[in-house]
Amino acid sequence: MPKDNENIPFLGPVEPSESQRFSAEQMIRCEECLRANPPTRVTCMYCVAPLPLTEDAARLRKPVLQPPEKHQLGYNTILLPRNEAVSSEVVIQAASLLKLEPENLEEILLQGKPLPIARTASRNEAELVFERLRDLDLHCLTLSDDDLGLSNPVKRVRSMSFADQALIIHQTGEEAVVPWTDIELVLRGWLFETRLEFKERKTRESENELLETSEFSSDELAIDFYTAGHPFTWRIKTSGFDFSCLENEKTLIANENIGTLQRLLTTKAVNAKTDDSYRRLRRLLEPVWSTQTETQSSGWRRERPGKLSVGMATIKSNETQFTLYSRLRHYFSLEFKL
Repeated sequence: MPKDNENIPFLGPVEPSESQRFSAEQMIRCEECLRANPPTRVTCMYCVAPLPLTEDAARLRKPVLQPPEKHQLGYNTILLPRNEAVSSEVVIQAASLLKLEPENLEEILLQGKPLPIARTASRNEAELVFERLRDLDLHCLTLSDDDLGLSNPVKRVRSMSFADQALIIHQTGEEAVVPWTDIELVLRGWLFETRLEFKERKTRESENELLETSEFSSDELAIDFYTAGHPFTWRIKTSGFDFSCLENEKTLIANENIGTLQRLLTTKAVNAKTDDSYRRLRRLLEPVWSTQTETQSSGWRRERPGKLSVGMATIKSNETQFTLYSRLRHYFSLEFKL
């Protein structure tokens, strides 16, 4: 790298990687920040405000597919199953629009289940995706996170017992009695979490000194079930659940116990649908409902005079993805009886 007092040759202006596609007349001015935007955009690239719709824009607009922030409402484009075959040309055009691999989109079409193909932070952009796919004769549905019930909590179940006519869920300080006929869906999935922790010491150099690292990972089976009398999701995880309700069928292996529990629930809940598809389809969900990564800091600590260290942890988990899929399956089990 050249030092500050060295002469750096002048390389001239950097040319844009792409040639200018649109004339000044075609550019759209944002009404909020007054900056010019390409007519292909739905929202302003500077302030994210919706752009006015012109005749050229209506023809040229393409979705950006900007995902929502962690606490921002998301809009999900769900591809509906169809009986007719889709031509390879349509698959290629749709995959390009959705920024998916054609092979992945083709595999989604073959599943015969409603599955997500786009997620965005803007309703206007979600509507644009819907329109463009409709032009390709692909049938979709736009569901917001609120439509999927994500504002309702996931309630962790720690223990339960079986009665002749009802399931009794034991919560802290209270019990929920659920008639067997009220259980609508029992869905099994798999949750994993990887946690990478590291500790650094602050130095005078440009990079801190790495002191130690450690990695922890866990995976477990889980059951989500939904009842007619409750708007939220009941969730059972293999860790922290009391399998005493299985009585003589209880074993020392948690995965065997949760399989037995699912069988008993579906046997007694005669109206419930059973769904074991998550683990098989997880790979197809990843491009749209991706595994979440979060970085946490434990803050700076003074080890000794003049020596500071900081602890960081990077956590990777699929629990949000599983919750989205679980709510999607529940939505369709109620609305369309699929």
